Amino acid sequence: MSYPFLKGHGTENDFVLLPDHDGAVHGDLAPERVRALCDRRAGLGGDGVIRVIRTTAAPVAAELGETAAAWFMDYRNADGSSSEMCGNGIRVLARHLVDAGLVDGQDFAIATRDGDKQIRVDGDLITVDLGRPELLGETTVAVGYRSWAARRVSTGNPHAVAFVSKLVDAGPLTEPPTVDPRVYPDGANVEFVVRRGERHVAMRVHERGSGETRSCGTGACAVMVAAADADGVGRGSTYRVDVPGGELAVTWTHDDRVMLTGPAVIVAEGQTDL
Repeated sequence: MSYPFLKGHGTENDFVLLPDHDGAVHGDLAPERVRALCDRRAGLGGDGVIRVIRTTAAPVAAELGETAAAWFMDYRNADGSSSEMCGNGIRVLARHLVDAGLVDGQDFAIATRDGDKQIRVDGDLITVDLGRPELLGETTVAVGYRSWAARRVSTGNPHAVAFVSKLVDAGPLTEPPTVDPRVYPDGANVEFVVRRGERHVAMRVHERGSGETRSCGTGACAVMVAAADADGVGRGSTYRVDVPGGELAVTWTHDDRVMLTGPAVIVAEGQTDL
């Protein structure tokens, strides 16, 4: 069976989008299909798959409760596992919804497994309100024989943020960094961070289920919150966060919400039988 797809990215965090508005094409979206689509040699290639589906047809519709969002982001990591949120992915989905005329106006909500997320589209830049961050306790992360202190932060996904002397200190990141399974029973995204200047940091990230990626939206937000807290800046501040695939802006508002701003583009569309 052949079916349509789109390919897009946000700061080179790339995704395969599957239009399946009524949930009739992909069923439960089997993990093996996700893995085949994300395969960079035998498939279309991507850090994850986003099914574009109406909220009423979403596989978790009964669990969402009241929502004003017409569309749901059914997000899967490259290994086929589901994830609560994806900060870059939701901006790519928003770009598609606007370009395809599936939403009215430039301000709208998208439902996710982490609740509704408010979107604002302003030209090439898209801002998503990721809600209230959770600054949790200290933990450690390790790569091989090296380990670092890290801050636990939740921005819809669980994160461990470690400040390092140089980004290369984390090595090639071909394997997941070691985290405490008692703290992260479902795994974690791990960010390695250096300071570049005032309210300016750079990061690398290993995403659970996807490996090292060129960018991570919820990770950039976790990094910003951890840095702002460590710097004594706190709420009401904006940081520039450099990722290997570009630049993101993260604002931690006075009313304790995290706003992620960055580009998102659709680069291809077609048909596949993967």
